[in-house]
Amino acid sequence: MVITFPHMGRVYISVKALFDDLNVKLVVPPPVSKNTLELGTRLAPEMACLPLKINIGNYIESIKRGADTIILTGSCGPCRFGYYGVVQKEILKDLGYDVNIVILDAPNTGFKAFIDKIRMISGYSSLSSLMRAFRAAFKVTVEVDELMDIVLRKRPREKHKGETDRLLSRFEHDVLKVHGSTETLELVAIYKDKISVIAEDEKADPVRIGLVGEIYTLIEPYVNLNVEKKLGSLGVEVHRGITLTDWIKTHLSMDMKYKRARRNALDKAKPYLGRCIGGHAWETIAATVGFNEKGMDGVIQILPFGCMPEIVAESIIPTISRDLSLPAMTVTVDELTGEAGYMTRLEAFVDLLSQKKGMVS
Repeated sequence: MVITFPHMGRVYISVKALFDDLNVKLVVPPPVSKNTLELGTRLAPEMACLPLKINIGNYIESIKRGADTIILTGSCGPCRFGYYGVVQKEILKDLGYDVNIVILDAPNTGFKAFIDKIRMISGYSSLSSLMRAFRAAFKVTVEVDELMDIVLRKRPREKHKGETDRLLSRFEHDVLKVHGSTETLELVAIYKDKISVIAEDEKADPVRIGLVGEIYTLIEPYVNLNVEKKLGSLGVEVHRGITLTDWIKTHLSMDMKYKRARRNALDKAKPYLGRCIGGHAWETIAATVGFNEKGMDGVIQILPFGCMPEIVAESIIPTISRDLSLPAMTVTVDELTGEAGYMTRLEAFVDLLSQKKGMVS
């Protein structure tokens, strides 16, 4: 058995560390590229959302590198992510790819089934080995998210432009060469130190923007056209409305303190949306309100074309923007999104926020 999985931002770092620790053969999916998108767009249903199309392209690239088993998380509710596994398996089968797709539903829908699938994937490792590997992989996730927070803070403040991204690129190259969670954590610590000491422009006073939206679109740079990097180059300090650490804690954590904190965070959405409607729409609304409380200058929602939960959130955000005097912009992405027009909209929004910030100060 040779495992692969969807490429989504820097998820591959934690997943690689996990399966390295469990001695499971793994094909790390290549970064999403134009080829990935073209493959998926050609083979997936026309009205399928962008993440599904890119996943198909990703899987085929990984299968050609030797993968025979695909790991995919499950979902429920109006979001179409819940039937990705079934649709993708049929598409791959029609193309002649005889691969096994293992769908991991959240443990709270059946803990024993979740553990049994993980044990099967890992060659029936002991429960204690699984727990150690998962704890270590989660630690990697937390540390990588913290590294990205440092990157997002440094980009708009760096004295020598591009230095942060050069180090981040080097890290992403080096992390594929290490093995297991211990070596990965050591490497992350090294790069956290390197990026932390990058010289800053003392006069920098960046605009602060919160990003909200569907998790795949937020986390995968190719899909959102590298929005974090683009905003950083425009002098913006970016804050993420959802991270991989958040997602894992939401679905796997039994920590009651965290659950209460999450409930309190989601309660901020109550005046506008009082329940989960699938996907991350609830989180999108709650994070938008929360970003206003944190003093953000503006909010950008990013969603894939046709994403039903985020379309609902998109219809609510203008009301929040008006009620809270919080500038907000929504960006919809698909395979036809042009980079020039996308960049023009970002520049115009940042200019607007800069002028407002200047008038307030």
